[in-house]
Amino acid sequence: MRLLRSTDLALRVLMRLAVAGSASPTTRQVAEDMGVPYTHAAKVVAELQHLGLVDARRGRGGGLSLSEQGRDASVGAIVRTFEGEGDVVECEGTTPCPLNSACRLRGALRRAQEAFFATLDPLTVREIVADPTGPLLLGISRGPQGG
Repeated sequence: MRLLRSTDLALRVLMRLAVAGSASPTTRQVAEDMGVPYTHAAKVVAELQHLGLVDARRGRGGGLSLSEQGRDASVGAIVRTFEGEGDVVECEGTTPCPLNSACRLRGALRRAQEAFFATLDPLTVREIVADPTGPLLLGISRGPQGG
């Protein structure tokens, strides 16, 4: 299974903010630190804010910070949210699979996908930035927000 770019970026943004301390990097700074287009980062940050995981302040002295809910958020729940409810393979759609009504693979793939999420469920953002990850994240951040 391969994560969507937005899921990967959401996790990296949360991890980056988890180690920001009192600094409040802007969306633009986070995008630059991660080498992604600003527009893509802005969409992901907006969704994280909507979910209550990130706080964003506009204007002078503004920036992003991880909410307490974001620190304790389940990585599995975040991945589920960004990945959506879809199956690993598309059995229905514009060209439905002819095996759809009698396929045993679809169920097995669904169980494997759920096992993947279940493995991530107990992990929190706080836990995935614990040493040695946190200091490494600080080291790769650029600019004054990087510490």
